[in-house]
Amino acid sequence: MEQLRSNSNSQRISEHTPLGSVSLVVPVYNEEDNIEPLFEQLRAVLDNLKRPCEVVIVDDGSTDQTLPRLRKVIATDNRFCVVQFRKNYGQTAAMQAGLEYANGDVIVTMDGDLQNDPSDIPMMLAKIDEGYDLVHGWRKNRQDTLVTRKIPSLIANKIISYVTRFPIHDLGCTLKAMRREIADELELYGEMHRFIPILAHWRGAKCVEVETKHHARKFGTTKYGLSRTIRVVLDLITVKYMLDYYTSPMKLFGRIGLGIMAAGMASMAGVVAMKIFGNVDMTGNPLLLLGVMFTLMSLQALSVGLLGEATTRLYYTRDSRRPFTVREVLGREPTTIPIVRETLQANHLSNHKANPLSRAS
Repeated sequence: MEQLRSNSNSQRISEHTPLGSVSLVVPVYNEEDNIEPLFEQLRAVLDNLKRPCEVVIVDDGSTDQTLPRLRKVIATDNRFCVVQFRKNYGQTAAMQAGLEYANGDVIVTMDGDLQNDPSDIPMMLAKIDEGYDLVHGWRKNRQDTLVTRKIPSLIANKIISYVTRFPIHDLGCTLKAMRREIADELELYGEMHRFIPILAHWRGAKCVEVETKHHARKFGTTKYGLSRTIRVVLDLITVKYMLDYYTSPMKLFGRIGLGIMAAGMASMAGVVAMKIFGNVDMTGNPLLLLGVMFTLMSLQALSVGLLGEATTRLYYTRDSRRPFTVREVLGREPTTIPIVRETLQANHLSNHKANPLSRAS
């Protein structure tokens, strides 16, 4: 593979880099004042890793001076590249794009707001070397506001841990390290980036949680608040469904159907009893009609939601469709850009061969 811009202090990752290479994925959105300090912190860590490395910064449609400052950064260090979105798609889409464009054997994800500490990366890589597939951070001494960030996060983590039966203290920490094969199996959309450890564990990955440092935000404002709580709850329902019933939906819907059938039979028995012993008109019993209507409405709503999730997954995996669009990639030549992961390319090729119309064209 042809080497990109030379750099005496580092080795650039190509698609054929030997085992041990590291990719850092950093989503950013309107973080203009954090770009240069982030660059300095990351470069100091990269210089001491003693292994091939790169940094993939995903600009999630920033509207301030984030992109111009990123251009200056990648002009001085060939280990940095930028994936620019056409518009703001959200943190999960940015994370998915970063995972797909990264070339390393180990991928580290972190926020670009300087609250995660890059000095924790070597410790997390050491855990990967011990044999773990995924290492996720725990901001034990979290430097955020108590009412709007820490308390809601504490409650959410306890609920998610209980529902998914996955022991974790801090599911919202973006600082994670994972093996390449784990990243290749992830399909992130909605607010799924926070459930990466759970999804990886579901796939059989060996996970460990480690304490990491956390700093108060110095520049800019947070882009995420209590408004995303509803989306997280809905994604939690989806994850719970995937963990327990994704391969056998009838275990869920069959139980619901049997439960509704039992409730319906009990209601009918009650109506008959009321008719026999109280001479109450069966056809005019409003409680029976109202209960049946609400039961059917809730069942339909849940079914449509879960079927919609399954349809979304099929849509984004078929023919390599992605939940984001990239305007340009800065800092790489076209021959080094993995537009989609190899697994998606293989699926696309097999679909193309199986379609006689595509072969004819």
